[in-house]
Amino acid sequence: MGFSAQLRESTAATWDAAVGHRFVDELWSGTLDRGVLRHYLEQDLQFVDSFLALLGAAVATADRPGPRVRLARQLGLVAGPENDYFERSLGELDGNTEPERTAPTVGFVDLMDSARDAGYAEALAVLVVAEWLYLDWATRPGATTPDDRICREWIELHRGVEFEEWVAFLRDELDRAADRLDTTHRERVAALFVRAVDLELAFFDAAYPG
Repeated sequence: MGFSAQLRESTAATWDAAVGHRFVDELWSGTLDRGVLRHYLEQDLQFVDSFLALLGAAVATADRPGPRVRLARQLGLVAGPENDYFERSLGELDGNTEPERTAPTVGFVDLMDSARDAGYAEALAVLVVAEWLYLDWATRPGATTPDDRICREWIELHRGVEFEEWVAFLRDELDRAADRLDTTHRERVAALFVRAVDLELAFFDAAYPG
């Protein structure tokens, strides 16, 4: 079992609680309250800058040309279609692009910033959680996506063959990077992964203010 699979298994209870969260169920069913959706997207937008910086750090610290190019391509996608999605959706919802940040948002931004400065394996650990967990909740075989454009497009941004290949690449890179680390370093990387999973669940919980 690879390093990423071991970490996923070790966080199964929290991971599965996030993937099966009330927010995800209501997003898929199209019954998500607009205020909850607006609050969620306002907070998620606060990650974009740190996420781009984290991807940039992974580009800079990758130890092979192939992975560096793959990461750089994804950096352009996040800066393009996903960023455009926030602009359109929050405009339609009359959202605030600079809201007061919730505790999970602050925690996740701090985590990404610390991983960015720590090294390639650390950056990958946080990236794997951020992308793999979203692929999990956005993949429901046989399920019909909601009619609501904002909900449907958010799901579509995080699934499909290309996104699956991206997550597989990140996992492979984390597994490869971890193979070169000593036990103490692997434990530090694992702690970042666990912290990221905890924050993902907390972030979904915080979508329901009060």
